[in-house]
Amino acid sequence: MLQEYLIVFLISMVPLIELRGAIPVGVGMGLPLWSTYIVSIVGNMLPVPVIFFFARKVLEWGADKPVIGKLFMFCLEKGHKGGEKLKATAGRGLFVALLLFVGIPLPGTGAWTGTLAASLLDMDFKSSVLACMGGVLLAGCIMGALSLLGVTAFGIVAA
Repeated sequence: MLQEYLIVFLISMVPLIELRGAIPVGVGMGLPLWSTYIVSIVGNMLPVPVIFFFARKVLEWGADKPVIGKLFMFCLEKGHKGGEKLKATAGRGLFVALLLFVGIPLPGTGAWTGTLAASLLDMDFKSSVLACMGGVLLAGCIMGALSLLGVTAFGIVAA
């Protein structure tokens, strides 16, 4: 059983998959929803401070490097576009917009992208982490509900 929780934890840390994939995988493996939810949230939030403080610096450093430059520029542009979109839409409600951006369980809208966007927008650390945490909790509730309805990481299964 510990091995299954470790799998859920590690999946929730993977960019783009995050807890959106970890919860259906955990439920699909027969783990209880609440424990899967908690393990997924911890795993999804663990990289957030590292992303906030270091991702922007690493991406800017590597943007002009021969092998990794294109990927790093893609990540910077994706984060910048996401951030600018949030800023334009939200105005002064940037905190709520970031929370909803992270909370909508679509590819590319998770804690990794949201934290990078917050970093690129120069949001303060506390607001960024709280908005991402709220978004991760919201996404977890949505994915938990979908998992209970029979949606797994591999499609819809009959109950």
